[in-house]
Amino acid sequence: MKQLRIGVLAGLFVVAGVLSWGGARLWDSVSSLPSVPLAAPIVLAVIAAILLATALSLRTRLRAQRERRPGAKGVDPLMAARAVVFGQASALVAALVSGIYGGTGVYLLSFLDVPARRDQAVYAGASVLAGAAVVAAAFFLERVCKLPDGRDDDKPGSRPAA
Repeated sequence: MKQLRIGVLAGLFVVAGVLSWGGARLWDSVSSLPSVPLAAPIVLAVIAAILLATALSLRTRLRAQRERRPGAKGVDPLMAARAVVFGQASALVAALVSGIYGGTGVYLLSFLDVPARRDQAVYAGASVLAGAAVVAAAFFLERVCKLPDGRDDDKPGSRPAA
């Protein structure tokens, strides 16, 4: 499984932000710009919390398993892999969504004297922060689930343990 790359996420964020900024300018010149929903930062924050809770739970279980504590529940490797895939997918979507709201928020900064637009800019900024929290939680989850010996099955020449 390939690791998340911060450059890919940053590139996705920037491209989505620039396209969103341009789209917001165009849309607002033609008609009224749609509002940024209040639920956007809330949903992203909930996803970040779920990823963080999963990472903390797995870290505790892996530590107990490594220390061979009596009654320690093991971690199913397939479940850990699914958690990492969920984290990676969430990080990619969060980078895209944060870029979209970031671009819209930058456009809305020129209208801070209008109370409704100011609220939309705040929601957009909160969405960007919550998206960053999703990305951070996904990186933490990936770090928790990394194999301890650094072995990666995608590398050429790597053989499964006998």
